[in-house]
Amino acid sequence: MVPSLRSLAPEPADAGARELADLVAGLRDELVAIRRDLHAHPELGRTEERTTRVVADRLRAAGLQPHVLPGSGLWCDIGPTVGPRGQRRVALRADLDGLPVPDACRLPWASTVRGVAHACGHDVHTTAVLGAGLALAQLADRLDAGVRLVFQPAEEVQPGGSLDVMAAGGLDGVDRIFAVHCDPKLDVGLVGTRIGPITSASDEVTVTLTGRGGHTSRPHLTGDVVFALGQVITQVPAVLGRRLDPRSGVNLTWGAVRAGTVHNAIPATGTVMGTLRCLDVRAWEHASQVFEQAVHDAVRSLGVEVEVKHQRGVPPVENREGATGVLEAAARDVLGPESVRLTEQSLGGEDFAWYLQKVPGAMARLGTRTPGGHTYDIHQGDLRVDERAVEAGAVLLARAAQLAGRAAPDPAERRRD
Repeated sequence: MVPSLRSLAPEPADAGARELADLVAGLRDELVAIRRDLHAHPELGRTEERTTRVVADRLRAAGLQPHVLPGSGLWCDIGPTVGPRGQRRVALRADLDGLPVPDACRLPWASTVRGVAHACGHDVHTTAVLGAGLALAQLADRLDAGVRLVFQPAEEVQPGGSLDVMAAGGLDGVDRIFAVHCDPKLDVGLVGTRIGPITSASDEVTVTLTGRGGHTSRPHLTGDVVFALGQVITQVPAVLGRRLDPRSGVNLTWGAVRAGTVHNAIPATGTVMGTLRCLDVRAWEHASQVFEQAVHDAVRSLGVEVEVKHQRGVPPVENREGATGVLEAAARDVLGPESVRLTEQSLGGEDFAWYLQKVPGAMARLGTRTPGGHTYDIHQGDLRVDERAVEAGAVLLARAAQLAGRAAPDPAERRRD
């Protein structure tokens, strides 16, 4: 038996919120069982066929008709197409994929797939949106606007699966979109919100240098790519810090460098790879040009050839004010008046950002830490979550869909078609 969320959150005062909380609570044990099953069988981006099937089968069992995407991923509609005040649909988004890291959680439902784990909490996101949808389906005839459940593939890769969803029409007819992301630094039952950017732009960059190579006793007769790589590694981040507004939070961090195999030979080629992150979307749009110029300038006099690859990733997730207000009101309704916290902006990337380029919406941080317990980190194989977060995420998102559906679309938050 999974502990109840009510052990952390007070009984909702609003009758509608109380009914919704009771519906989600009735699904608690099943949702946790599904979450554990997904955790034990993680799948990498664009291979989430089993995960898609598990979700689709449960939605069909509830009398719903999921639309399965080619390969993996799906969406599913609940309630009216257009609400009485002209609203179209409110979308709730989850991501399905795991990460290529070994599972070290040492729990009975640890990953059975070698080298793959749900180390970012996507299994929690998926079951939270599923639970929200199953509860809302029982209220479908009383919804003020339709709800679309979006279960996207490939959040952890670039280009991300949000682009697949939009290309397949998954945002058609949607006026607002909401999501949660696990935060193991925040106690379960709490929600972190922020108006404006909540994540960073995140790009992948690769610099390959080529020279003649030669003996380490005669570096003057070669294009010394190892020395040149050192200049790129040390100089380029410093240049970005002077050429771009420091308030934009530009961060270039190298993750891998490869060159040579022996002590006494200068190799003919070498590569350095890293991530370029930026908190401000306007600086992000300019960073690529500055980065490439800085690389060429760093090695201009060293007799090497340069190849720069800059894979644009995602812009920052920019939460709209109205949508953030909806999430905060929903949290106070179902998790308690003291459940909302201001969260910091993260340098992590999230492809939920692409949805927000089209429709207004917001993402909240979902607390997963047991109060007084250990603080874990995401993208680490030992990640453990307090499973009351599944119920918390489900009731939060379901309530947000209800509240967003009651209000006419805000003219200040128009869809960008």
